[in-house]
Amino acid sequence: MNLIDTHTHLYLKDFDKDIDTTIKRALDVGVNKFFLPAIDSSHMDKMFALKEKYPEYVYLMAGLHPCYVKENYKTELDFVKKTIETHKDYFHAIGEIGIDLYWDKSFLEEQLFVFQEQINLALHYNLPIVIHCRDAFNYVYKTLKENNPSTLNGIFHCFSGTLDEGQKIIKLGLLLGIGGIVTFKNGKIDTFLSQIPLEKIVLETDAPYLSPVPFRGKRNESSYLKYIVEKIASIYNCSEEKVVTSTTQNAIKVFSV
Repeated sequence: MNLIDTHTHLYLKDFDKDIDTTIKRALDVGVNKFFLPAIDSSHMDKMFALKEKYPEYVYLMAGLHPCYVKENYKTELDFVKKTIETHKDYFHAIGEIGIDLYWDKSFLEEQLFVFQEQINLALHYNLPIVIHCRDAFNYVYKTLKENNPSTLNGIFHCFSGTLDEGQKIIKLGLLLGIGGIVTFKNGKIDTFLSQIPLEKIVLETDAPYLSPVPFRGKRNESSYLKYIVEKIASIYNCSEEKVVTSTTQNAIKVFSV
């Protein structure tokens, strides 16, 4: 297999004790590209360290996660801008960015501002965006619509919405990131995903979060992409090879690698 994990947080402390064996397990099942979304400035050194250790496998994103938009958001946003400016060749996307109103609604205005600023960065550097959206679809969709959709591309990460929402997103030219949720009994997206063209999805784990069945509730890792492939193949009633080929091509195209 030639798999790409378009969204994995391998730099988090969850992997500190076994990062090398975790990556080896993924490589052994055919995952040969790992795209690491940013969270905030405190994690960037570990992201760079992984890139330097596994330069042919690890690819980085730059950005400020909406859950980390707090009182110091201007400082964090400046860090994102300076990091991209000084390390242009390191980054293949701006992400993960967006709006999250699940945990805290008190910074909505700041989240909207930071989201727009990072979209501007993506447009300036001609990079795709990787979107985080939780309990905020209307805000995210409105922001994307207000920007010229024809100039944007990227991934709506961890898609868990409705068929209507999925169709709205792909009409904007974005892809849907499909991960472990597709294997959940209550995940719902498995009931309609086949109505979304296979050419409009990419694979992700969001490791260490959202492990697919049969590992739900345990630490996720990139090697578990194979379980997501199995589920998607059953949903589309096609071969696993077709799922891998299509989603890998989609990821290569969106990230320009």
